[in-house]
Amino acid sequence: MPTEPDAVDRLVESWEAAQPGEDYSTMAIVARLVSVTAAARRAIDANFAAVGISTADFDVLSALRRGDLRTGIMASALAAAVVLSPAGMTARIDRLEAAGLVERVRDREDRRAVHVCLTAAGREVVDRAVTSHLATEAAFLAPLSAADRAVLDRLLRRLAAGR
Repeated sequence: MPTEPDAVDRLVESWEAAQPGEDYSTMAIVARLVSVTAAARRAIDANFAAVGISTADFDVLSALRRGDLRTGIMASALAAAVVLSPAGMTARIDRLEAAGLVERVRDREDRRAVHVCLTAAGREVVDRAVTSHLATEAAFLAPLSAADRAVLDRLLRRLAAGR
């Protein structure tokens, strides 16, 4: 199915005119990946903002939601799970605690250890966020058929494995 030329096509055409003889197909693919990634990020950020959290907050809340709801997760393990420095995690936990979404609980056996747990409000927020996040992703991918999505997933998986 032919498509109308887009900004990437015009970029490639301008490079072909300015410096002919090069293969600009990689530029086109990477430019489209960057554009799609930026559009996805905007949609995801807007979705979380509508729920009242940031994408960074969601990372922490979702790690807690997938963990042991009874005991929570040690703050250091949580920082590692979301690839954040301990200082950065402390600031994020402080913000989420002030919002009533998480609480710090000292370990009963080792008072130096602190577990981070979702509050009831935190669980409700993250559950709503996941549901709306899945709907946002489905809407974002709606132009693709199920078969197209499977092919894209396979190709992106292969590309990611090469990194």
